[in-house]
Amino acid sequence: MKPLVSVVVPTFNRRAGVERLLRALATQTYPADLFEAVVVDDGSNDGTSELLDSLSLPFTLRIFRQPNQGPAAARNLGVRHASGRLIVFLDDDVAPVPSLITEYVSAHEVTPGQVVIGPMSPPGDWPRPVWIRWEERMLQLQYAAMLTGKYPCTPRQFYTGNASLERERFLDAGGFDPAFKRAEDVELAYRLRDRGATFAFNPWADVLHYASRTFASWCRTPYQYGRYDVAMGREKGHEALSCALHEFHGRHPLNRVLARLCVGRRVLIDGAVLVLQGVAQAADWIGAPGVAGLGLSGIFNLLYWQGVSDELGGPAPVWRAIAATAAG
Repeated sequence: MKPLVSVVVPTFNRRAGVERLLRALATQTYPADLFEAVVVDDGSNDGTSELLDSLSLPFTLRIFRQPNQGPAAARNLGVRHASGRLIVFLDDDVAPVPSLITEYVSAHEVTPGQVVIGPMSPPGDWPRPVWIRWEERMLQLQYAAMLTGKYPCTPRQFYTGNASLERERFLDAGGFDPAFKRAEDVELAYRLRDRGATFAFNPWADVLHYASRTFASWCRTPYQYGRYDVAMGREKGHEALSCALHEFHGRHPLNRVLARLCVGRRVLIDGAVLVLQGVAQAADWIGAPGVAGLGLSGIFNLLYWQGVSDELGGPAPVWRAIAATAAG
């Protein structure tokens, strides 16, 4: 007997996106009577609630609502009400390929207890700015590295935009920590690993990712990652920041110089971001993706280390920690 699967989706003010996702789920090759979609409306005010109530779909759609609390709390609510033994997490800006659920079920049948991660692929017909396309390229490089064995799939690749695990394992780990407004998925993944979970990448459990973020929103991401990596180490004992400290020495020399020059100096950070944004957009306009990528990488690196600095109380502890990793 094939297992019942629960697809858990948090959504906030993405009416068109969640409709696209649910209609894509209607094309799954996995039997419609063996999976459900559990959608948690996290306080939307754009008509999402009315849309969800109006949809007619071949699978069971279960809808829950809460005041806006963020995706961690929304996913926790969804899993608590899920009926399936297997949970598939999807974001509300993706569209799964028809074989997605079948791929996840097969992977878990081969290796029970593992956490399985699928790719988020860029759609060919979706216009998006240069910073989103850079992010897509970085993800594709990660996927290629895992497929070629350059490095294994680890908790750091656990992105709940497209991933699956057994419900019992999720509940045993305590679910997501709602205090984490970013990197809540990676933080949970470290706790899953500490409880014996292994991680695997399935390139065929694919979704199309219709990413849409302003430049300001994109800039908040690395900054929050920096702060939460420190919090993970300080409060949870996880090594996310330690990994970044070691990786700093392998970054592009310009990134390292910019970080040392600007981190802790707000005026320099703002000026560098403005200049690098201009470089990236100009390079993209003239068809120089390498230069555009270098500019965006510089921004991401700067803002990540500024987040680390702010969480540690200043840049001095950052450079001491980086120096210690070089000495070690």
